[in-house]
Amino acid sequence: MTVIDANRMHEIETRYPEYFHRSFRQRFGGLMILIATLLYSLYAVWFFDLPKLFAEAHWERVGIYLSQWVSYDVQPEFRIEGDGSIDIRYPRFSPLGDNPHPDWLVNNPDGSITVSISGTSRSVTVSKSETIVTAHGVSVPVEVSSGAPKVVGPVPGWMTVYDDNVLADLGFAGNVSISVDRVKIRKRFIGWANFIFDTQSSFFDKPVGEVVSLIVSGPRIKPDQSNLSLAFDDIWNNSEWQHGDVWTKLFQTIVMAFLGTLLGALTAFPLAFLAARNITPNRLLNQILKRFFDFLRSVDMLIWALFLTRAFGPGPLAGSGAIILTETGTLGKLYSEGLENIDNKPREGIKSTGAQTVLVHRYGIMPQIVPVFVSQTLYQWESNVRGATIIGAVGAGGIGLKLWEAMRTNANWENVAYMVILILIVVFIFDTASNALRHRLMGTKTH
Repeated sequence: MTVIDANRMHEIETRYPEYFHRSFRQRFGGLMILIATLLYSLYAVWFFDLPKLFAEAHWERVGIYLSQWVSYDVQPEFRIEGDGSIDIRYPRFSPLGDNPHPDWLVNNPDGSITVSISGTSRSVTVSKSETIVTAHGVSVPVEVSSGAPKVVGPVPGWMTVYDDNVLADLGFAGNVSISVDRVKIRKRFIGWANFIFDTQSSFFDKPVGEVVSLIVSGPRIKPDQSNLSLAFDDIWNNSEWQHGDVWTKLFQTIVMAFLGTLLGALTAFPLAFLAARNITPNRLLNQILKRFFDFLRSVDMLIWALFLTRAFGPGPLAGSGAIILTETGTLGKLYSEGLENIDNKPREGIKSTGAQTVLVHRYGIMPQIVPVFVSQTLYQWESNVRGATIIGAVGAGGIGLKLWEAMRTNANWENVAYMVILILIVVFIFDTASNALRHRLMGTKTH
């Protein structure tokens, strides 16, 4: 066991004072940060009134919207006529087409109609005098022969009685609205209805094998057009999903991001040389350009898009202009800071040979900055693909406007899901390509 005397201890303390004579900040800094974070969190909870916000939030709407992203519904209406007959009607533009005969709707011998909502566990039987709703293991009759619908027996928790209407909530499978002279049923299906062919297509409701056979070797449906061309036209001009318009708007978004980033980079590149102190020794010009870059960056791309849509009208031109202005400021700042941090030795060496300024920049500066500039530009391009979607919602064109229009209807959530998935795929592709190019230019390996 080694014994350290007082002189040796003093020598060690003198040599390593940071371990033996720590400042207040070093001793309690971590604890202070923890306390400050906790206090700020409590302040945020109070400022945003989070308990009230969570208590009053309509959490049930989350499930409704998500279910509508991945499903569709059919809404048959059964009208009880004065002679006791039941007339079946479907809404206009029903997913089942103009003359539907679904197998989940059965006409019974006694004149009633049974609708299977979800297998045999949930069904509705409509007759002229009563409607029987079967769900959750029980069958509940609702009389409709008097002035108002009347539930026979105890009312279950999933059924709500109003003055002139009885509503049965069957969960994700759908719901039933019962009044004296009509019964409205909402039956939900998983999937996207008529995603390939709409109800007006000649190929609508045909099995896949029959469609393939018609396209490959079947007789022409239209004498002046091949079946393959007709099928493509029906898909591209699908009235429900509007594939042609969606893909055109998506391509507009990609072009907006590319054109805006490219022109922004080309504008920022020469200005960055004038803004860099070590390249252009003019402090007034340096400061004017740097403040100009700050101004362009401080106004958000969305605000620029609002200004330009008022000036030029809605469309991709306004969107591209908003990206150009924002990227001129952002890339101008990044480029100028990159130039100010270069190694001046290669530049001074070439300058000492009497080379012209253009050659000094070409061989003394460009080899150092090109990989960094291209990497930064690629990152901004990738980011602008997402940004172009957002500014499209304010009228700047592209798929963002199409997405906003679908959301405003509050009914076409499956179309919203379709466009969101397309946007995610495009962003993923551009993110992967941008990362690969950046790693290749910087000489690093991807993992």
